[in-house]
Parts: sequence; C-alpha cells; structure tokens
Amino acid sequence: MERRIILFLVLSMAVIVLYPYLLEKMGFAKRPASPTPRAIAPKKDGAAPATVTAPAPPSAQILPTPAPSGRMPTPATEGREQEVTVETDLVKVVLSNRGGVIKRWELKRYLTSDPRDPKPIQLVPALAKDVSLTLPLTVQVPDAKLQERLTRGLYAVSGKDATLSAAQPAADVVLSYTDPETGVQVSKRLTFHHGSYLVDLTLETTGASSSTTLSLGTNFGIHEWQEGFVGFIGPATFINGKLAKDTPEKEDLRAGQVTWVALQDKYFLAALIPADPGTRIAVVRKEGEKLVSVGLRIPATAGALLSRCRLFVGPKEYDTLAALKLELEETIDFGWFIYGSWSIVRAVAKPLFYAIRYLHEITHNYGVAIILITVFIKLLLAPLAYKSYKSMKDMAAVQPEMMALQKKYADDRERLNKELMKFYKERKVNPVSGCLPMFFQIPVFVALFNILYMTIELRQAPFLLWV
Repeated sequence: MERRIILFLVLSMAVIVLYPYLLEKMGFAKRPASPTPRAIAPKKDGAAPATVTAPAPPSAQILPTPAPSGRMPTPATEGREQEVTVETDLVKVVLSNRGGVIKRWELKRYLTSDPRDPKPIQLVPALAKDVSLTLPLTVQVPDAKLQERLTRGLYAVSGKDATLSAAQPAADVVLSYTDPETGVQVSKRLTFHHGSYLVDLTLETTGASSSTTLSLGTNFGIHEWQEGFVGFIGPATFINGKLAKDTPEKEDLRAGQVTWVALQDKYFLAALIPADPGTRIAVVRKEGEKLVSVGLRIPATAGALLSRCRLFVGPKEYDTLAALKLELEETIDFGWFIYGSWSIVRAVAKPLFYAIRYLHEITHNYGVAIILITVFIKLLLAPLAYKSYKSMKDMAAVQPEMMALQKKYADDRERLNKELMKFYKERKVNPVSGCLPMFFQIPVFVALFNILYMTIELRQAPFLLWV
C-alpha cells in the first residue's frame, strides 16, 4: 500500500510540474510564432459589445399562389455577376446575384494578427478548386438539375450598395429568381441594421414540388479550424430546449422545436434563427474533412411559402449573445474539460468571468485584471494549500515508523495493512489528505484556463508593452 501511495504522490507532482509543457504540446498554449493571414486577431481596444435590438419578424406564412404577373423577372443563367455591398459599423457584407448568396462577411472590429497588414476577420471560407463549398443562403432541392440552376443562376437584384449609420439605420436587399424550366420562384430579402450583428431574412418560395433547404453554408462562421484541445468546432443546434454539438458521420435530420442552428469555432458564430421556435427539421451535414454545414428544411406547398428568420454572424461576445435570450451564449463552453463539458467547472467559471470583467472596468487592462484575480484565487485557496502542506509534512515525520512496520510485516500483506490503518489512526495522519486539497483546486484553475483561452473578450488582449 505504501508503494501505491508514493506512486500516487509522484504522479500528482508530475502532472503539476509537466502541466505547462503538456499544454504547449497539446495545442493549448502556443509559443509566439510569425503570424499568418488566417491567424487569430486581436480585438480593437475599447470596443464595446454590439447592441442586438433588431425587430423579431413574424412566423412563416403560406401565401396564395400568385398569378403569372411577371413580379419576379427571369434572369439569365449566364452573364455578368453583380455584387451588392452593405456596410455597418460592425460588419461589411458582400452579396452576389450568382445564386443569391453571401460572398463575404467581414467583422470590422476583429483583425488578423499580421502586424504589417491586419485585415478584418472573414467568416465566409475562400473557394478552392478541389473542394466544393456551399455558400451561405444557398437554397437546396433534391432535383440536381434544378439545384444547379438555383446555384448558378443570376438573381435579379433590388437594392444597392449602402453604408449604414444613425442617419440611415437599415437597408434592404432583395435577390429573386424564377427558374425558366419549372417556374419555381425564389426570393430572398435581407434587412441589415446599424449597430447590430443581426440580419432579418425572409425567404419566399413558390411552385416547389418538394421540400427545400435553406443552407447556412459550408463552414460559415468558422474562421479557423484549430488543432489541439480547443473546445468544440463545428455545427451546433438548439432543439427542444437542448443544446447539441455533435457532428454526424454524413447527414443528420433533427426534428423538433428548433430555436436555432449554427456553425461555430472558438471565437465566432453564424446562426440561423427561425422567427418562432416551431416544429421544424434542422439539417446537419458533414461534407468532408473539417467541412460541415447546417440548414433548415422547408416543406413543399401548393402555393407560396414565406419563411421568416434572423441571421446572426459575429463574435461570441457573452453580453451580445445573452441579450438575444436565445441561449446562444451556451456556445461559449465555460465548462469544457477533457472530452466534455463539466457542470462543476462551468459553475466556477462564470463567476470568475464576471469578476475579471469587473476588474477590467476598474483597471482598463485585462492583463492586470488577470493578475489580480489570480492573486485573489491563491489567497482564497491558501487554507487548502496549507492543509495539504501540513499533511505531507506530518506524513514525512512518521515515515521512519512506517518503514519499520513494512519491514516487520513484509511477509504478511494483510497484517501490514491492518497495522498501517491502526498506525494512521493513532498518529492522526492520512496519506491521501495531502493530495485531496489539490484536487479541489482543479475546477478553479480549469475554469480560469477556459476563460483565458475561450472567451473573445480576452482574445489577445494587450498587457502593458506585451500583446
């Protein structure tokens, strides 16, 4: 038993001593390296979380079949692509009439880390020749030929380039298409708002003989698919009041009260939010290695179907997400620890997060706030550390007597164990009590690590002369 205790203590000390080295090797803490164009970007100092007070649109409606009035013009499938750019104080969005999709989505307050040429974070993945990517807001149908025309067709555009401000707080862009062979009509109306990451989206489909899927696109919202233990990256859904963050082998249809479907990485998020959490089908797909997409399935109707939802694309700022009251803040996994999310870590992390933000409001520097909270934690846990030290010192004092017992009963393991238990009781020592206080501290330090590593508020925050 004594050898097991010694082994236990050695392993515990090894974990504590080797912890920083293991973090670096597993991808937790990387040494400074030369920045790349896709590196994580620092937040502009002093930038406040965006407001999210966009009006909530009404639920989906089935409209009567319109008479052939030419309301939606039939554009050619071949021709010159047209782009519309809408810019707010937070984002710069480029829409393309080729498929009626989002081509670029830049976050103006978050820049790449290249000191020579920092650029806004881009959340629409770049197209590659050898990889087929679905662009955001693509309408998908089972008919492959119709799908090709809906994807490659040139949509009619209503709206123009706009730069929003307090004087012009909103702007609409409408992209519409009529299929020349089937007569299927698709119209997408996007309403952008100054001071908000939310966009109102209305999708109207007419004449679809089968269900359609409004796709959020491939990896939309995922800026960087990092290696190492960095929490969950990929699809997330909130259905029937439950958060799911698993990636299927191929495709997964999830029916229920859909609150939202999303794609996320550690710092950024793109979410498609129905106007009301009615019964719907969420489509989650794995399209390849580190390639995922999500969407909402829209049923076929005899007439026109009007589906209203909202689109959130932006940083995972806790206050911004919490203000929506849609549980989107749950995508920030404060409780992450070794292949899962732990409630005890989450329960500790949130108060620590609030405390760090409060200290930041006083010091105006996250580095100083972290130092202060670390000192506070060490003082708070000092009694446990002292108890651990005292217990280990007491065990060291009785070590000679324990060795004598081991020699005396070396040939009788059962008798040795009984004598050791009696010895511990008489001397009022416990070989495990020196280690238990250290384990009680683990949730606190894991929670602090999660805050430092996974919250965008602290993402490469400056500290004096070091960034």
